[in-house]
Amino acid sequence: MSMADENPKEPQPAGAADPGATPRGEAEPGQPGEPGEPQPQPKQKDKQKDKQKEKQKGKKPAEAQKGAPAEPEGPPPEPAPPPRLHEYYAQKVRAKLAQQFGLKNPHEVPKLVKIVLNVGMGDATKNPKGLDAAVAELAAITGQQPVVTRAKKAIANFNLREGMAVGCSVTLRGARMYEFLDRFISIAVPRMRDFRGLPDSFDGRGNYTVGIKEQMIFPEIDYDKVEKIHGMDITLVTTAGRDDTAQALLRELGMPFRGEAPVAVN
Repeated sequence: MSMADENPKEPQPAGAADPGATPRGEAEPGQPGEPGEPQPQPKQKDKQKDKQKEKQKGKKPAEAQKGAPAEPEGPPPEPAPPPRLHEYYAQKVRAKLAQQFGLKNPHEVPKLVKIVLNVGMGDATKNPKGLDAAVAELAAITGQQPVVTRAKKAIANFNLREGMAVGCSVTLRGARMYEFLDRFISIAVPRMRDFRGLPDSFDGRGNYTVGIKEQMIFPEIDYDKVEKIHGMDITLVTTAGRDDTAQALLRELGMPFRGEAPVAVN
C-alpha cells in the first residue's frame, strides 16, 4: 500500500475556509482591482511643483515686458542738424586753406581735433563746495559732465597730498566741440571786459591756449547763483604742425586775434 492510500484526503464541510487561501481584505500582489489593494494616490508635492513652474512660466513674459523699454509712439525723432561752424569749415575753409598753403592732399588740411577746458581750484581742499559749484558751472557751459582732476604728487609747501582734488576739466570732440567754439566766438568773447582781441598764444605745434579771467562771460552762468569768480584755460588742439597754418585755420573760423579784423562766418 502506498503512502497516498494511507493518508486519504478528508472531505471538508461546506463553508469552511481554505487554509491555503489568502484571508479576506488582503489581495495578492500584482492583482489590481481587489478590495484589499492600496489605490495609488496622486503625489501632492509633484502637483505643487508643476503649479509653481506654470506660474513662473506665466510671469516670465510679463517681467520681460516690464523690463523692456517702451517703444515711442509715432514717427522716430529727426536727427539733430550738423553744427553751423562745421558746415562752414567743410564748405569754405578747407578749400581756402588748401589753396593758400598749396596743399594737394586733402588730409594735409588742418582741422580741429578737440577743445579742452580746465578749471583750477587751489582752495578745493579747504572749500569742497566751491569745487562742486565749479563742476556744475562747467557742465552748464559745455553740456558735458566734467572730470575732477587730482594731484599727481604731494607738495609740502602747498599742503598738498597726492590724490587730492585740485580742479576739474572737460574734453570736447565732434559736434559739441564746434557748437562750443561757435558760442565762444560769437557770444562769450564780445562780453569780455576791455576786449581788444585775443593774443597769439600758440605753443609751436599748432595748438592754441587762451586764459579766461571770469566765467561770467558765458550766458549759461546765472549771476545770482555764482559763489566765487574763477577763471579757466581753453586749449584748442589742431592737426596743424605749425603755428601759421593753425592761426590761419582759427582766423577763418572767426577767431578775433589782436590787431586783425575778424572774419565774418555766415
